[in-house]
Amino acid sequence: MANTPLKQRGIAREGGYLLEIVKGMGVTFSHLWKNIRQPENRRTVAYPEIRNPFPPRFRSVHRLTRHADGAPRCTACMCCATGCPAGCIHIVAAEYPDRPIEKYPARFDIDMLKCVECGLCVESCPCDAIRMDTGMVPMPAFTREDFIYTKERLLSHEPQVAPNGYRPRRGDL
Repeated sequence: MANTPLKQRGIAREGGYLLEIVKGMGVTFSHLWKNIRQPENRRTVAYPEIRNPFPPRFRSVHRLTRHADGAPRCTACMCCATGCPAGCIHIVAAEYPDRPIEKYPARFDIDMLKCVECGLCVESCPCDAIRMDTGMVPMPAFTREDFIYTKERLLSHEPQVAPNGYRPRRGDL
């Protein structure tokens, strides 16, 4: 090969180059033909009409759970605020007048602009009062106050049940 002229080596390379283009186009057209013949095997989804479900371990918007009597399950122990690496949870504790041992949150705010949605608040809560199983994505807003989720807003969120009946539990995050 060292004795062949440069022109002959260049022609051989050009022929290999065209051959590789034909091979690549063959792969492209084989995929196109497969998608035309079997549209149910396509990986692309027509987004607005068809939506992919969120995975079961998806960390969505926070919610506070309630006792059977409707009171918040949170005892204002500050474990979630302490475990939060972003420092976005702010709790003001108050005591029940008839139950001096147990406390409740007078204020429970989560600043979603600071939240990194890591789920450590859910893991650190000893009484399973805070969860991230609503299935809702944090929505955009115009003012900073709209990104601060208050206790009333967190108590109003409902859990989402997946189509297969799977509901994320505390240990699933």
